[in-house]
Amino acid sequence: MKLFFLISALLGSVLSAAQVGTDEIRKSIFFDGGSYEIDEYQAVELSRWLDSIPNLLDKYEIQLISHTDPIGGKRYNEWLSKMRSQSVFQLLLSKDIPEHIIHAKDWGLENPVYSNDNFHGRILNRRVDVILHPVVF
Repeated sequence: MKLFFLISALLGSVLSAAQVGTDEIRKSIFFDGGSYEIDEYQAVELSRWLDSIPNLLDKYEIQLISHTDPIGGKRYNEWLSKMRSQSVFQLLLSKDIPEHIIHAKDWGLENPVYSNDNFHGRILNRRVDVILHPVVF
């Protein structure tokens, strides 16, 4: 758990809240291996991030993209990926984000962004990306 906090803190400014192009805004929520529980640090960071975005409910739809490392096999990781996105989904609902603007895609161990050939890459793949897409009127 201490390693997780250290890596989260180091990556926080680099990976957790990034502007993608000019339209999307992204924040990653990281998980311990085999876990779908959002720790207190990640929950607070997500709340702060959401609060920092002006007119969030009027201007954006939210996409959740969940990922896992390959440990445990395909079927297990499909389930774990879904549970991770559900955890973030429930947290967003608890922050009064309307359900109809939240959409989830669960990748499981498919399409990893980072290499699963090393410990560091596997840690980075244990996440849900919260992506804000601007609503076009």
